[in-house]
Amino acid sequence: MVFLQVKAFVTQDIPLYHNLEMKHIPGADPELVLLNHYYEELDRIPLSDMTRSEINKLLGSLGFYKKAQSEDPVPEEFRFSPAKESPWKETPKAPSSSTPAPDTPVPSEDPDPEAQHSDL
Repeated sequence: MVFLQVKAFVTQDIPLYHNLEMKHIPGADPELVLLNHYYEELDRIPLSDMTRSEINKLLGSLGFYKKAQSEDPVPEEFRFSPAKESPWKETPKAPSSSTPAPDTPVPSEDPDPEAQHSDL
């Protein structure tokens, strides 16, 4: 009976969750595999003995965003959910003026052609 609950979750609820994908592995017991941004495994949670309601509560407690309809947009604040922050921080924008910042070394006009290159 619980298997039918998991099947209902897979077919009806997974499409509503942002950043949740289903990979069918024939013969394997259903489990939730949590990955980080680099696709490294963080945890495995067996789902076989859970009801559909329990699985939905679990995903909510883990921070997964559930849409009302599968085609609904995901609000910007949930774009990286369930992760709390994106590992790809915005890079600082370059200063708008062409003058370098005071601490920025200015390259010399005449590079020394005899200089050693340590990166080769």
